[in-house]
Amino acid sequence: MSLDGLQIRGAYPGTIVYPPGGTFGPRVQQDIQFVLLHTGSMRVEVDDETITAQPGQVVMLLPGPRETFAFARDRSTWHRWISVTVLKLEDRARAELEALPRVIQLTEEFNRLTDIMLSLHDKRQLGSELGAALGYAAIQLYTAAASIIPGTEAIHPSVLAVKETVHRRYGEELTLGQLAKEGGVTPEHLVRLFKKYESTTPMQYVWRYRVLAACDLLAHTGLSVGDIALRCGFQTSYHFS
Repeated sequence: MSLDGLQIRGAYPGTIVYPPGGTFGPRVQQDIQFVLLHTGSMRVEVDDETITAQPGQVVMLLPGPRETFAFARDRSTWHRWISVTVLKLEDRARAELEALPRVIQLTEEFNRLTDIMLSLHDKRQLGSELGAALGYAAIQLYTAAASIIPGTEAIHPSVLAVKETVHRRYGEELTLGQLAKEGGVTPEHLVRLFKKYESTTPMQYVWRYRVLAACDLLAHTGLSVGDIALRCGFQTSYHFS
């Protein structure tokens, strides 16, 4: 994707946990925004269009429309985002972006980019030039993931199924055997698949996801460390520490 006519001023990340039944908006979208849904669910009313997303998906929102958000009624919804601020979005660039699907599967590369941007942001090291470069990278990563032809899975379906299970049930006790059953493969084969597609093991993926969720709860709720540890699948606060 060339995206001629796109001038990026900068980009910034964010993360938030909404309680059950949470809402946000209406608001007018100012940026190109990518919303990464990790838990719960999300429904976005964009002018006359309704966009829904489940854990393990990314939603792309474009400048201009009026948006209203509604989150899962029965559980907390955790999402992170990358907002790309544009000085100029000409018709050709907008048309290229509008041709992409509004919702795609969250890739590990997009997750890692968000991790990097949040870390830089927390350290006050995310300046406008670096932000612009990483914002452009976010657009290109989304484009690459969206261009995957259905039926030619970039990630093995067993890996996708297991990741979805982790995103929904990370607070529960999970074993390699249970995850393999969810993926419809043997534990040994699931380990090989995760090393191939995610560069990690299934259980390492579980613990990394639990830590991400716990850090967000620490930053955005008044829950105690012990409560957060139990909610995120740690047996004790000492284990979490």
